[in-house]
Amino acid sequence: MSATCFSLIPPIVAIALALITKEVYLSLLIGILSGAFLFVGVDPLHAVETTIGIMGAKIGDNANILLFLAFLGIVVALITKSGASKAYGEWASHTIKSKKGALLSTMFLGALIFVDDYFNCLTVGTVMRPVTDKYKITRAKLAYIIDATAAPICIIAPISSWAAAVGSSLPEDSGVDGFALFLRTIPFNLYAILTIVFMLFIILGGFDFAAMRRYEEQVEKSGHEKTVDSEDLKVSGSGKVLDLVIPIIVLIAFCVGGMLYTGGILDGVGLVDAFANCNSALSLALGSFFTLVFIFIFYMARRVIRFSEFCESFTVGVKAMTPAIMILCLAWTLSGICGADYLNIGGYVKSVVGGNALFGALMPAIMFAVAAGLAFSTGTSWGTFGILIPIAFAVVGSADLNALSIVTAAILAGAVCGDHVSPISDTTILASAGAQCDHINHVSTQIPYVICVAVCCFLGYLVAGITGNGWLGTGSGLVFLAIVLVILDKKNKARTA
Repeated sequence: MSATCFSLIPPIVAIALALITKEVYLSLLIGILSGAFLFVGVDPLHAVETTIGIMGAKIGDNANILLFLAFLGIVVALITKSGASKAYGEWASHTIKSKKGALLSTMFLGALIFVDDYFNCLTVGTVMRPVTDKYKITRAKLAYIIDATAAPICIIAPISSWAAAVGSSLPEDSGVDGFALFLRTIPFNLYAILTIVFMLFIILGGFDFAAMRRYEEQVEKSGHEKTVDSEDLKVSGSGKVLDLVIPIIVLIAFCVGGMLYTGGILDGVGLVDAFANCNSALSLALGSFFTLVFIFIFYMARRVIRFSEFCESFTVGVKAMTPAIMILCLAWTLSGICGADYLNIGGYVKSVVGGNALFGALMPAIMFAVAAGLAFSTGTSWGTFGILIPIAFAVVGSADLNALSIVTAAILAGAVCGDHVSPISDTTILASAGAQCDHINHVSTQIPYVICVAVCCFLGYLVAGITGNGWLGTGSGLVFLAIVLVILDKKNKARTA
């Protein structure tokens, strides 16, 4: 079953069940077990043993991410316990005067935190949730804005963990500088660019469509929205707005400093190389841990909260992250059973793509579609980079940097697109956690938005491939999106007239 079409069954089963039953934990587990049975045959004991083995290995490999989530959950609980979140909400209610302003502020903050998508999702959700709740913005809409300003922003930010992931995906003997190639892809990354434009139009236009509109109308009619609220903390501190702002600034600074440190800045490595070679997961864990130390000193020295209240926040903070941690562990396990050592879904995709004579004019559009499908099925954009970028080098070659830049940009755009919409993607899961939104509600409401942008991207890459000009591809993609948005706007005005 390895490297065959059967390797697609586990993610298809997991995703289909999640969308049908709206129970993500059991759906993921069934998908994992279906993959284990495909790999070992009709042997329940061996299948379960294989599943547990993969899960243990994946948790071990990603322990730093789990530590980061736990530490960040504690930071959020401490900020809430101190009264800083309440103070910020009161301040923001006087500063942000409208629903549109709240959405734009959420988008701006998401764009500002470009270092890492995990950090982006949870921080933006924590800071903006009280404000968006005040203006009756649904958690599903908040989750979409968070998700759409996470990976799409990181993939066009030179100083980010994603830039390092792309650089590490290049073949060792390619003779091409990974960071330089990444910079060349930025203006041709249609999904990131078009998603930002799409978000702005939706926010400024003040309307929604398809599943999101139906969901918003349902919530408005019922007056209730299903949320995944963390354990309530009694606010007992005397925190001010600065008790929220300063810890977040410190967290950003420590995380960036951690990336420089793990990248070898203290060993004389240059700034760009340090970011390119950093261990982002370890950096985030270090940054969040030292932020906890800072908050302890910052709060206790000023008697914002008592020592017993500080300790109480630890268990509450970790509990708040338990749903996200559970889904991540299951999603990693599903990715593992589909990995090269087991069902090898990447090998199957490589054989299909590499075994066909791809015409140069269609290459960017085809790579975009394949990358989107692979990232959607596996829930990982970084893994998609690792599979498809070497194929792009093999097909296009490293001599034609223009064509290579366009094709690589299409792969990155497709991977982010698939990752954005996949219910088993890390960032999709964390966007739900950050907004405290029901995960399936987040996934189902954003699918039409992602598809709308993805179609325009595909057409843009067709133009780029046919003309051999990435700038024409980007321009045409924007034109296609503008046409779609004008049509949607007219339909909305007709509906509300």
